[in-house]
Amino acid sequence: MKRVVSGIKPSGDLTIGNYLGAMKRWVEHQHQPDYENFFFVANLHAITVKQDPEKLKKRTFDVVAWLLTIGVDPNKSVIFIQSMIPAHSEICWILNNYVTMGELTKMTQFKDKSLKAGKEGQLVGLYDYPVLMAGDVLLYDADEIPVGLDQAQHVELSRTIAQRFNNIHGETFKIPKATMSKTTAKIMSLNDSEKKMSKSDSEDSYIGLDDAPESIIKKFKRAVTDSGSNVEFKKDKPAMSNLLIIYSEFTDKPIEEIEKEYEGKGYGQFKKDLGEIVAEKLSNLQKTFLQIRVQEERLNNIIAEGNSNAVIIAKEKINVIKDKLGLI
Repeated sequence: MKRVVSGIKPSGDLTIGNYLGAMKRWVEHQHQPDYENFFFVANLHAITVKQDPEKLKKRTFDVVAWLLTIGVDPNKSVIFIQSMIPAHSEICWILNNYVTMGELTKMTQFKDKSLKAGKEGQLVGLYDYPVLMAGDVLLYDADEIPVGLDQAQHVELSRTIAQRFNNIHGETFKIPKATMSKTTAKIMSLNDSEKKMSKSDSEDSYIGLDDAPESIIKKFKRAVTDSGSNVEFKKDKPAMSNLLIIYSEFTDKPIEEIEKEYEGKGYGQFKKDLGEIVAEKLSNLQKTFLQIRVQEERLNNIIAEGNSNAVIIAKEKINVIKDKLGLI
């Protein structure tokens, strides 16, 4: 039996980047035989940026409701809240002693923010969160971690920490492996094909799962394209290739079929159709989400059951670790 572990932050409104890059993959994992899935709301990771407490709490429940909306089945997958499992914070402190400052300084997000605003003003949480991420997966003996391209570096760090601990204290952790979709590992911004789609950028750059249909259609109409007018998936057409991936994912049509369908039609027709396709799909999902989101008791029960399953494994692992370290 292989175990898949992955989390999603409730730090802002979810986007189609979250949906295509992670959440949709989680649903697909449920149908693979000999796999067990642990999916969590990474709310401890969210507080590396200042959060409004009420909004953070609301978004935590929103993420759980969205997971149910898109088809994550709590009877097939464990859904839990990171902050409600004390072992996550505990293992982070322990693993801090098996990673160097040099290794953490090389992590992409800290490096990028340091270049923009200097190292001295960055929060320790931002610097240290790759260690918490390592703990998130090592606690559960994860075999596979479905991630986007930007998180692959953190999985490598998790592997390094696990191997280092094992070398010193004997076999304790499984060495996890990052798994990425060939197409949706990184959904890019609608107005800058060199940047990952992010809810922290301008509203025109991303499609939120709760966006209104008219807003979705407008955003796709305004989406940047490459030179020329042919709808093609090519290395020198990153903007159009990104839009083709989104079209393919929302329709389950191969990209080659979409290219043939729009041969000679130009970008305008393609972007109009894409906007309408995504708007219709998300509109249907939003209706289901609203029905699920008001079922507070059901959401709390699912979280309680998921936490109960997660805490048994996490507590057992943290006890093994503490015993090896001589911690009482």
